[in-house]
Amino acid sequence: MRITEVRVIVTCPNRNFVLAKVMTDQDGLYGVGGGTLNGNELTVAQAIEHASHLIIGRDPLDTEDTWQLLYHWSYWRGGPIFMPAIAAIDLALWDIKGKVAGLPVYQLLGGKSREGVACYEHADGNNPVEVEDSVRSFIEKGYKYVRAQLNGYGGPGKVRYEPPTQPGIPGTSFFTPRPYLLSTPKLFEHLRKTLGEEVNLVHDVHERLTPIEAAWLAKRLEPHGLFYLEDPIRPEHRESLRLVRQASTTPIAMGELFTSRWDCLPLFQEQLIDFIRVGPIHVGGITEAKRISTLAETFQIRTAFHGPPDIDPIGQAAAVHIGMVIPNFGVQEWSTFPDLVHEIMPGACEFRDGYAYPSDKPGLGMDINEELAKKYPYQRAYMSIVRRQDGSMHVY
Repeated sequence: MRITEVRVIVTCPNRNFVLAKVMTDQDGLYGVGGGTLNGNELTVAQAIEHASHLIIGRDPLDTEDTWQLLYHWSYWRGGPIFMPAIAAIDLALWDIKGKVAGLPVYQLLGGKSREGVACYEHADGNNPVEVEDSVRSFIEKGYKYVRAQLNGYGGPGKVRYEPPTQPGIPGTSFFTPRPYLLSTPKLFEHLRKTLGEEVNLVHDVHERLTPIEAAWLAKRLEPHGLFYLEDPIRPEHRESLRLVRQASTTPIAMGELFTSRWDCLPLFQEQLIDFIRVGPIHVGGITEAKRISTLAETFQIRTAFHGPPDIDPIGQAAAVHIGMVIPNFGVQEWSTFPDLVHEIMPGACEFRDGYAYPSDKPGLGMDINEELAKKYPYQRAYMSIVRRQDGSMHVY
């Protein structure tokens, strides 16, 4: 059995997705993968196409050696563009491996450690009562974990918003830390008084604070028993998590911008985080995400895989397959996609009562409708922009 072709598919049914289809010389046997990177889709697509020529003629079952080849061939290895490209191919090869074995991918990774993967969704509102109502709506759907935000990232710290000046160009949010720092503990004080202690609450700082501000916030959130505080500082400042850690016992999650195990390892070794937030499609796929999970287990750190709407359903399925297996699973960020997205990528994980369940079909259980995908071509888009109140870029 040999790889004959790697098809790269970029489609925009509701937002841009980067997908791959690895074909073999066996009639009807192929694998599907995802490598979506929000705002950089065409760059990743070109990286997949460029790297794909290295694997034509190779045995698709050699997932480990192929991963090492794709990672090391360029010499300038790793990074946020290249790792999703590797992931798209890696997922497709695991999909093929499962189809050949006649087993779902989670069985190839070690089999079930749990019956379903616990998930959290995103509650929001313009004031604490609206956030409370939003949290309750998810609890009623069976969620045991909910992320709570006041007016999205930054909350009252967003002093104004300037809309985009042209299509595809993002608008700009202006942020100042003090209103956000003052309002966030009050939000969680309200939520605990009204919702009680049972629901597991998460909050995402989204890297908008300095280390000392993050330490201040973590300390004041401690009485409200968060499941974790996410990305309190920028990943470039990850050594400064020592300061946040020393200030509070509030659990910390980090890693959605990490692209390799080497980003994670120093935080594991010092136990500066409690949850690792990598997205499998952003660290090189199932092969590397499983390695990172094993490293984390050694230091009693659990997973909370990144799963926003800009991670495609195939990448979402890969995260769920891994989450079914690893002993140190924590929680899975969950996003619900429109029906059209599932028509283009049929076979998505089942979701019910707060838990996600992978398909029991061989491989990842998913497919790509190429003809339908072509009807929704790429639309230029960029990530949002955050500036300080004086107009300079927010670069804490």
